[in-house]
Order: sequence, then structure tokens, then C-alpha cells
Amino acid sequence: MILIADSGATKTEWACISKDGATRIGFFSQGYNPNYITGTQIVADIRANLPQGLSPDLVDEIYFYGAGVTELQYPFMEKTLREVFPKASQVFIAMDTLASCRALLQRKPGFAAILGTGANSCLYDGCNEGLNVDSCGFILGDEGSGGYLGKRMITDFIRRNMPPKVYELVGQELGRTNDELIDIIYTKPFPNRFCAQYAKFICEHLDFDPYFPELVTDAFRKFFDRIVTHYPDYQSYTFNSVGSVGYYFKPLLQKVVEEYGMKMGTVLQAPMEGLIKYHTQN
Repeated sequence: MILIADSGATKTEWACISKDGATRIGFFSQGYNPNYITGTQIVADIRANLPQGLSPDLVDEIYFYGAGVTELQYPFMEKTLREVFPKASQVFIAMDTLASCRALLQRKPGFAAILGTGANSCLYDGCNEGLNVDSCGFILGDEGSGGYLGKRMITDFIRRNMPPKVYELVGQELGRTNDELIDIIYTKPFPNRFCAQYAKFICEHLDFDPYFPELVTDAFRKFFDRIVTHYPDYQSYTFNSVGSVGYYFKPLLQKVVEEYGMKMGTVLQAPMEGLIKYHTQN
């Protein structure tokens, strides 16, 4: 059996499939960014979420794509996964950017982006990930991501940098004082997840006040200004992305894509179906 994992900052989607694609078992677990979680926690969480009927001993190939999984983290992730799946003869580890490339483009060269809880992007040569302009993660960057949207809204709320009726609405949604919000973001685990959860709230209130679509549009413009425009000849590529932020804010995203001289390509909410197609056909 082949086990494929797409691990973002918030959750991991798993698909265990037979090599002919006839049998498929899917399940979810929490996200496993190795910068925020230990191997012991990962092992325990995978075991807790394995569906009945899926024996770890049946897995002989693993393809794990993860947010924050740089080359320095490959040995750690391989060792951790082998604790759960000891019979696996092959354990392939890669960044989630390669997952987006394979899901969106299969074996065609092009540009691929991730716009979910976090953000990332790269060029793809049809086989491997190429040039990557680093998103720098939640603290230093991640422009255009759900974490960035939530962070911006919370910052504007604390500073009262929003219309009065928006301030009242956002305050009801957050339900915390300024000090409590700052304490959560600076001292509690997974501040990126905390901020990203409010992307849904923003999406649901796009028609409430221009503040919300302007917030999203500005985030996408910063994603282009600080990341996309630094790729050589970027306008020669179509813009392809995976992730819930790009998917649910697609009309606003498309306007910014065209504003920067690119054509809109494929936008997927999640990469798993494309990854299954890639690994069963290649």
C-alpha cells in the first residue's frame, strides 16, 4: 500500500491506496510542522487517528509532504514515520511546495503557490521543485495566507484601525481583550493556527464593509510585491495555487493576479486528489 500525506500548518490529510488505485482509505490528523511539534507527539497523534482496518504493517511506501519540512528536517520526519510504519521500504519526505507542484501541474513545468494557513511558492521543472522565494513563515512573512489575514485583522482591532461598526463586529468575534490576544499570539503554541482561524470569518463578511475585501486584496498584493514578482519572468507563467484561502477568496485573488500581469490557472482547495493521480500514474 502507498501512504500519501499532505501536512499543512493546521491539519494533515492522509490517503492510503493500493498501487492500482482500486483501494483507498482516507483520514485526517493534526498538522505536523516539525518546528512546532515533537516526534513523540507526531507518533501518538498518527496512532490515535489511524482508522480501524488500516494496519501500519500494510504500508510499504510513504510520500510525506509537509509545511516547514526543510531538508534539515528530513531525517527527523523519516525516523518519526518509521516508528509508526516499521515495514515501509521507502519513506519519501519533501516540502509541501512539491506537493502543490505535483497536484497542480503533474509533470508540466510551471509556477505553483500555496495559500492556506501559511503561504509558499516555487517554480517547477516538471519533476522537482526549483527556485523558491522564501515566504519566511508566520513571524516574518506569509503574506497572503490565512495566518497573515488573521494577524492583520487582530492588529487593526488592537489599534482600532477599522471602522466603528467593523470594530464592534470583530470584537464580538474575537471575544478577548487586547492583552489576552497579545498573550495568546506571543506565548501560546501555534499562533499561526489561532490567527488563521479568522480567515473564515473574514470570508463570511466580505459584503459587510469594504474593510474586509480591502484587507484580503492588500494581503494578496503584498504576496505579489514581496514574493511572486521576484521570480524571473514571472508574467510568463500561469498562476496556480492550492489552499483554502486561494480557493475561497478566488474572485479577489484573480483580480490581483491579472493586475500583476499573470493569467489565472488552476486553483485547488487541497492537493490530495492531484497527488493520488500523480503517484498512481507515475
